[in-house]
Amino acid sequence: MIELKIINEDNVLDIIKLWTTLDDYQKSCVAPNAVSLAQAYASKRAWPRAIYDNQTPVGFVMLALHDDDIPKEDQPSYYLWRFMIAKEYQNKGIGKKVLDLIYAKAKEDKQKYLYTSCEVEGDMPYAFYMSYGFEDINIKDGSEEILKIRIQ
Repeated sequence: MIELKIINEDNVLDIIKLWTTLDDYQKSCVAPNAVSLAQAYASKRAWPRAIYDNQTPVGFVMLALHDDDIPKEDQPSYYLWRFMIAKEYQNKGIGKKVLDLIYAKAKEDKQKYLYTSCEVEGDMPYAFYMSYGFEDINIKDGSEEILKIRIQ
């Protein structure tokens, strides 16, 4: 069973270490979990969670609960700020299940959209987001493409 759990002193080091399992390309697509957790600690808008498969930590996800860069007409919307699954747990359907949980949270919290951004070089993560139902809105943030999905 896939769950999102609060990160605390009991699991923080396990979550930080998960980033080291990624290959070099994947590491170039997502900040180290330690950096993300530091940003979360310093930000009132961050919602960081550990991803667990049963009792095993397998990834990290962080939402921005508000983002001033999202157009006013699309507010309120969440921004999927960070998302990583440890290398050995990829391609097992966990990522989709996590997006399902994030989507459900956004729906429960009455958000209009879920935004994210990602690199488009290589097969992932762009293809993953597009297959889930995100749309490419043809706006770049640096080298990343901005994507969004409507919350129904």
